[in-house]
Amino acid sequence: MNIKNSKKSEPSFLGRVVSVSGQVVGIEYDGDHKPDFSEILTAENDPRVRLEVFSYKNNTLLYCLSLSPRTLLARGMHIVSTGKSIHVPVGPQILGRVMNLFGEAQDMKGSLAALPTKSIYRSETITTGVKTSTQIVETGIKIIDFFTPFLKGGKIGFVGGAGVGKTVLLTELLRNITTKLEGISVFAGIGERIREGHELWKYLQEAGTLEKTVMILGQINENAAVRFRVAWAASALAEYFRDQEKKNVLFFVDNVFRFLQAGNELSALMETIPSELGYQATLESEIAEFENRLVTTENGSITSIQNIYVPADELADPSVAAIMNYIDSVVVLSRDIASRGIYPAVDPIKSASSFINPDVLGNEHYQNVTEAREILAEYNRLSRIVAIVGENELSAHDQLNYQRGKKIINYMTQPFFSAQNQTGRPGLFVPRDKTIKDIRTILSGKADIVPPEKLLYIGSLSDVGLNL
Repeated sequence: MNIKNSKKSEPSFLGRVVSVSGQVVGIEYDGDHKPDFSEILTAENDPRVRLEVFSYKNNTLLYCLSLSPRTLLARGMHIVSTGKSIHVPVGPQILGRVMNLFGEAQDMKGSLAALPTKSIYRSETITTGVKTSTQIVETGIKIIDFFTPFLKGGKIGFVGGAGVGKTVLLTELLRNITTKLEGISVFAGIGERIREGHELWKYLQEAGTLEKTVMILGQINENAAVRFRVAWAASALAEYFRDQEKKNVLFFVDNVFRFLQAGNELSALMETIPSELGYQATLESEIAEFENRLVTTENGSITSIQNIYVPADELADPSVAAIMNYIDSVVVLSRDIASRGIYPAVDPIKSASSFINPDVLGNEHYQNVTEAREILAEYNRLSRIVAIVGENELSAHDQLNYQRGKKIINYMTQPFFSAQNQTGRPGLFVPRDKTIKDIRTILSGKADIVPPEKLLYIGSLSDVGLNL
């Protein structure tokens, strides 16, 4: 474990285990030494035991969060204080590596123990030097670049339930913008499937972007305390590259909801009073502390791309609402759209970006996205009528709007590099300017002669013979 000695070189006897309740361990102690909050304790005869000081019950009893398996713990076990808190290894040498919360290598490429370390907790609050940018990040994904653009140093969130394609979309984004932009990437895997982490690692190797990326994982098999702290560890890595290495950082996290869910599990274990809707009372402060570390300063930028799981597809869930308060561009993935075989399954009507204004996008893009939203809103209205009486019963004007709306939806489908082994379609990167031009062609009626079905999974209108 990579930890930094903050008190003394030799551990001192602290106490003994008196209770183990899930991941909460009670330690009875006496003597003058009282460990600080977040300090790591360990067993006198087993360094694999890692306990993080969480709260004090009274002058003789404290509670810790267990960061190690319960099978290592026993009542009466002697506990010693290390005088150290969790630190993660830092430096250019961690690029291309995969580690866990304790800085232990998970990729069989050698130990990281010899590297310098940094606390996972923020040492100071940034009050000056925070900067904003007006540089649009081009993702090469048509529906994002057109409907929900985001800026360098901004935050974009992929919001949706299970199985709608959030992880595939995030992986594609990681691949596309890591290869285009200078800087490094930090990927935090929080509470997700082990298979997904391994597939991402292999994919980044094949795409040639792993050497610019560091991965830190606390996946679904880990206990809640580890999953909760991985968010802090990933934030610390991003801060290091921004502040010490003066790099621009792409920060990817899958999944932010799992971070808050882990905090909720810990809150229940600590028997704290929940909020009205069942979440921890500290929900807002926890997400604020995490998101407020991911800011752009004079040293460098942190551009954050976050997956946000929606329990039961309920966008009004308190945890989802709390996260979206910090997101600049919200990309909502729809189960209904995914069921029709349209990928990426993004709902452009429910999705939104705070950067939809002519000062950021330019007049051409702003005008096109405004008109396209109007056509899609009309398409959604007409589609309910078509489902009942058929398209032929619409007026000529409504039929035209219906067909153009359908063309926009089909045009926004796109083959992904990260899914080409599953779909058999080669991945495509489409420049933002090309997407804007093609949408103008559809809106102006110059693509009316092309059947909507011809626009599925193409790159641009030139692929169907429209060179305008």
